[in-house]
Amino acid sequence: MKINGNRPPDSQDVNLKIRNINGAETKGKVSAKEKNLIDRVDISGEGRDVAALMNAINKIPDVRADKVKAIKEAIETGNYNIDVAKIADKILKEL
Repeated sequence: MKINGNRPPDSQDVNLKIRNINGAETKGKVSAKEKNLIDRVDISGEGRDVAALMNAINKIPDVRADKVKAIKEAIETGNYNIDVAKIADKILKEL
């Protein structure tokens, strides 16, 4: 006597054979129902606007080299004046 666990004898083999046959018959065929189930993404007008803005933002450099160069030159020539009162006021306003 052969014990096959909780399954009836040879049920696993029968199921595998049926799956293989069904798979071979339908391989490469797409039913009308499956044709309607194609994944699709629709982006709203607002989404396209956000994407365009993000592209524009990404094109802007992180550091404005012209400003940095001008400040460095002003510091080197001694023409860069710091108004400590303005800095202190801004620090106090942020607290």
